[in-house]
Amino acid sequence: MAEYIYFFNKDTLIVKPPKKSPMFLRMIALLFAMVCGVLICSIRLKQISTSSKITYRNIRVIQIPDIDYGIKQIEIPLGNGTEQSEIPPVNYPKPQTFSRAECAHNPVQFFAIISMQRSGSGWFETLLNSHSNVSSNGEIFSVFDRRKNISSIINTLDKVYNLDWFTSASKNECSAAVGLKWMLNQGLMEYHEEIVEYFKRRGVSAIFLFRRNLLRRLVSVLANSYDRHAKLLNGTHKAHVHSHTEVAETLSSYKPVINSTSLISDLKEVEVTANKALKYFNSTRHIILYYEDLVMNRKKLNDVLDFLRLPRMELRSRQVKIHTGSLSEHIKNWDDINRALNGTVYESFLRDYKR
Repeated sequence: MAEYIYFFNKDTLIVKPPKKSPMFLRMIALLFAMVCGVLICSIRLKQISTSSKITYRNIRVIQIPDIDYGIKQIEIPLGNGTEQSEIPPVNYPKPQTFSRAECAHNPVQFFAIISMQRSGSGWFETLLNSHSNVSSNGEIFSVFDRRKNISSIINTLDKVYNLDWFTSASKNECSAAVGLKWMLNQGLMEYHEEIVEYFKRRGVSAIFLFRRNLLRRLVSVLANSYDRHAKLLNGTHKAHVHSHTEVAETLSSYKPVINSTSLISDLKEVEVTANKALKYFNSTRHIILYYEDLVMNRKKLNDVLDFLRLPRMELRSRQVKIHTGSLSEHIKNWDDINRALNGTVYESFLRDYKR
């Protein structure tokens, strides 16, 4: 290719390089574009190849964060000393006897108050039923036919948790928690394996309520038994209807004589029974309460409402405590009982709270 030489004057010589062909520049640009295209395609192919090797696995949700409604998860103590957090299952009952109407899409928590006679369960249940969203249907299994076998028990439970069991406490279609009160001697221990399986299958939460002071419970049991037979108030048994101070005073006037010889073995038997119940139902979702704790600190009722995932509100009961003050005022042979329990593991029962 020829070079162009310019002479500006006889002393200056400028040599100008030849111009590159436009075709040559186009070829270089095209080659660069092709190389870039190949690189981009190879990178994309690698990504596709890698993603095709990913396999989807089943994922189990360990914990779903709670919406902040003032609700917390309850730590459930296990037998091995560890703890687990459990969120109660969501239940949407479909009753056969009525329509839940606009509340059909509202979840309902199932519960059972598990206790022993004269442990404050009646008072506790009236507190729960004062909540606008709770329906606790009482001591249903006090009737033998409802607990004569496991089939009768399951049929009764199905009616309760399907909202087809009606009592004065029923909130019907807009209940947010429904349950009953169940004593340990009402078929619960006899058929515990089947009942635990039912609780797990239906998502029933157990609320255990016991008394710490078993001596006070014994006084109440004996007074209740006497009233049942003597019918102190106008020929009727009033131990479960003590909503009036005068009634409570009349019932508390009876001072039982307690067998001091068998007292320790009797107290131990009650402890063993309660521990068996806790062992049997340890695998269920449950909470353990003590009557004395609730009496001394009513704020502990909030723990129960949280456990049932209910909005907190003030709970009230018209029931009046019968045996108040020192136990020495309510036991006729107090000196014998005092001697029998002094120096034993049950000595603290002699000097408990004065309320």
